[in-house]
Amino acid sequence: MNRAIFLDRDGVLDELVFYKSSGEWEAPRRLSDLQMIDVRASLQRLVDAGWLLFIVTNQPSHAKGKATRDDLETVHGEILRRLNGLITRSYVCFHQADDGCDCRKPSPRFLREAAQEFNIDLSQSWMVGDQDTDLACGRAAGTHVALVEHPRSANKRGAITPEVRGRNLDEVLAHLERTGV
Repeated sequence: MNRAIFLDRDGVLDELVFYKSSGEWEAPRRLSDLQMIDVRASLQRLVDAGWLLFIVTNQPSHAKGKATRDDLETVHGEILRRLNGLITRSYVCFHQADDGCDCRKPSPRFLREAAQEFNIDLSQSWMVGDQDTDLACGRAAGTHVALVEHPRSANKRGAITPEVRGRNLDEVLAHLERTGV
């Protein structure tokens, strides 16, 4: 069976953006707002070590009327392009929290779908994110969980204790490389 690392996107792979209209730090809504975090080398080492990498992200800006779906898909496509083949598959939920869907994190649906399609042992895999919803998703799916302590999402975490934590994705992934977990 395969091992996987499921990555939240915003605050982990790309920077959160402050929008005056909402007064909040959010996912980039337009391509011009996208600023990637430099994690490509770390991700490449994990792929070289046999890990499968996935992005699992909630993108509710369209459902909230803040962005077009085309703009959100353009941003996501650019992230995948910049990561140039390192990501096995990405899973995106475009619903907002009160839509009642079964794909929005903390639902483990996308992790379970990936496990079935790619023969993944979830008990040997990790969910890495910067918010409690990411960690809850991983726990519900039966993965290990790691926290990226991004300062701009500190108000969206604290209820769930991760097994690993780091100031950024590079620190978290370095721990996984060292321990071989």
